[in-house]
Amino acid sequence: MTRECSVLLPGVCAALADPRQPGLDDTCLEKLLDWFRSLTWFDPTAELLQDNPCLTELIGSVLALPDPSPSILSFTLQLAGILASSESRFQHLQEELLGRLFGPEGPRGSAWEDASVRSAWVKGVHSMVHHQPALHFLCSTGGMDVIFALQGDPSLFVASAASQLLVHILTFSLESETSKAAGAKDSDWPACAQMIVKHIEESLQSSSASHIEQSLKLLSSLFSSCFGSSYAAWTEVLWSDIAKQIESFLLEEPVQAQPVLANLLLNVARSPVFCGTEGSFWALVTSALEHLTPVQAGPLAVGLLKLCKCPQDVRIQALTVLLQPMDCILRAASQPLEYAGLLDESVSDPVTVESLLSSKTSCAGLLCQTLTHLEKLLSLKHLRVDLPCVSLLRSLMTILQFCNGFLSPTSPLGSTISRNLINCFRVQKSALDVLAALSDKKDCDTLIGILFDVLLAYLHSPNTSPTVLKKTFQATSKWLVHLQELSSNSQRQQTEKILEDVFLVLQKRLCSPCWEVRDSSLEFLTAMVKCLRDQKELRQCLLSSEVLRLTENLLEDPESYVRASAVTAVGHVAFMTCFAPESPATGNLYNKENTVAKLQEILSTDSEGFPRRAVISIFTTWLREGCTGQLEDTEQFVSRVIQTVEHDLDWEVRLGGLELVEVFCSQTICQLSQCPYAPVSSAATSSTPQNELLQVFCRAKLFGFLFRSLCDCDKPVGQRACDVLIGLRGHFYPMSTLENPQEIEDSPAGRGIAWLQRTLRQGSLAQNFPTDGGDGVDFQDPESMMLALGAIDLLELHDELNKSSDHVEESPQSLLQDILAAVGTIEDNEVDCY
Repeated sequence: MTRECSVLLPGVCAALADPRQPGLDDTCLEKLLDWFRSLTWFDPTAELLQDNPCLTELIGSVLALPDPSPSILSFTLQLAGILASSESRFQHLQEELLGRLFGPEGPRGSAWEDASVRSAWVKGVHSMVHHQPALHFLCSTGGMDVIFALQGDPSLFVASAASQLLVHILTFSLESETSKAAGAKDSDWPACAQMIVKHIEESLQSSSASHIEQSLKLLSSLFSSCFGSSYAAWTEVLWSDIAKQIESFLLEEPVQAQPVLANLLLNVARSPVFCGTEGSFWALVTSALEHLTPVQAGPLAVGLLKLCKCPQDVRIQALTVLLQPMDCILRAASQPLEYAGLLDESVSDPVTVESLLSSKTSCAGLLCQTLTHLEKLLSLKHLRVDLPCVSLLRSLMTILQFCNGFLSPTSPLGSTISRNLINCFRVQKSALDVLAALSDKKDCDTLIGILFDVLLAYLHSPNTSPTVLKKTFQATSKWLVHLQELSSNSQRQQTEKILEDVFLVLQKRLCSPCWEVRDSSLEFLTAMVKCLRDQKELRQCLLSSEVLRLTENLLEDPESYVRASAVTAVGHVAFMTCFAPESPATGNLYNKENTVAKLQEILSTDSEGFPRRAVISIFTTWLREGCTGQLEDTEQFVSRVIQTVEHDLDWEVRLGGLELVEVFCSQTICQLSQCPYAPVSSAATSSTPQNELLQVFCRAKLFGFLFRSLCDCDKPVGQRACDVLIGLRGHFYPMSTLENPQEIEDSPAGRGIAWLQRTLRQGSLAQNFPTDGGDGVDFQDPESMMLALGAIDLLELHDELNKSSDHVEESPQSLLQDILAAVGTIEDNEVDCY
């Protein structure tokens, strides 16, 4: 602690303990606690308490108050726990105060009724229990009984904190006495651990459903936090004590606390105890998959399928649980059955799944959960069990046809399910997500024709909601990419026909009165062009449709999101229609000059930020792709863009301009330098390529933009500008040849550079910079800019820009001054408020 803080601290403690003072803001108290945590973290000695007796006096004074405010009492409980976190400070506090805070005579009565006080009590104990004396104190003073009671607290925050505290006490007590923890019997464990285990066993055997659930949650938290091999010995002993009781829960009818049981078994499966494939544990897991309801068994099943150590027979059973609803859908779709279902046999009674799907209230929930789990599995790189992708795809298409009413099943079950799913947006979105994920699978090619019939029906239907339409577009673009990979003649003809149909519906959707639909349509066009721009069929369909004209019209859409999406679509379509050398002429409507002019107009005149951000992003993409022509053309293009961008009011547009400059610099250096990515040697700094580089950058007016951006009022802009300048300096100057600022100040250019360095250090706003050619710095003079790169301390600026804006104001001294100011004990001019 600094001397300044130690002088201010007694006044702060006196103010906190004074009941006449107005209550302090909770944020100030939290910051004060954070400061004490940092003070005690690295120093276990009692020196803090010995040097600052006001801390002990504060705790005593608050305890002596007949009716302390909940916020001050909560602060005191947490402070005492933090101070008592080391054994030496614990001994210093114990006799006088800790018993009155955390013992049987602790803060009860009316104060205890406030949840914040109970929460602070738990936090204080949690901070304190990091050494053996604290454990013994807790066991001997009845503190454990308080924690057990708080497990069932009406406040979920308090109950959760109490459960986490019991996990901490158990693991800490066992890990700190490893010889006992390694014993085969829990009767050899430390007293605290024995109390917790006894409490768990009694709760599990009680008739109270809430007590059972509390203990199951505690066990679940415990196993989820015990991953290291050091936990294996005692967690195995603990599991052996409770396994029979868990098994009995699964055999009850109905099964109690199903979600918590499923979560517990999954956390135990992840722990290092059950790495082998043998043993009774996996039999218990299969029993759970069989006896839990499909809704509760689903999360357990998908978790097991992600485990590499899960036995194969359990893995297959888990997959079967997930596929049961999909199998039921497929079997219900037609009578007699046209196609084989997904499963040869089920894990649990199929009637259970059928009844859930037959119910209006549970049908959508079960399917959405199942589809979400299947999407997660399809995203895994290594799934250790084979998914029946063809049957799964049939089932998905059946669900989507049920939802839009395009399938009329003949079976009674199918008719019921279809009525439950009609226009169910939740299920439609989930099914389309899984459909998109299946596009990576190679064995679904035989169903592509039927699949696109389903997708096109959704794209055409006026009943398709905007959110479902967006998902349909996303799935369609994924499957169009898959379609491109098929190479036979018949499939090429199929591709052409599908693309024609897609462009017809796209024309219609681009004219929709709903802006979300227009926006999704443009995003779909962009996705298609990005993925398929080398495909001749796509280019032909695009040029022969009205899509180009409609897309360009949407550059003037009244909705800014749509204008931004139109900019992005136009920019990517330009790769195919304007910039690709083999592209056919497209007339005056869609040529390169027109496109560039339109986008530059949007950049300089659009009233909303989204379209302008989209333009600068497209310009940067064009530059990366080498679409802006020869170096002279590119130089003029970049110069025009940054002169527009540097006055933009949207900081993200200015940041985009800096990214454009960075790409331009990198590409120009590659073109003009002999060795592209390496810094030049000192002998080469005066070579022709280097002079030419500087001249190009000065003509493009890059340096004025970069140096003004250093003082941008939005920090990310200044940080990016500094990064670009440091990169340029690394090219023009090896580290050993940087200019000496004092040696260059005598020249006219040097005086300007010295002024610039001072201005940058002051952080003046960009408007204060002189115009080029004035008395200050000429940003278009190569010699001046070479000197500026070598002389200005860009690394110092970089450090300043990366400092947090509150690095001074949030110092502990400032915090203490603010607290004293809030209670009126110091003058306003002494305060460093923030």
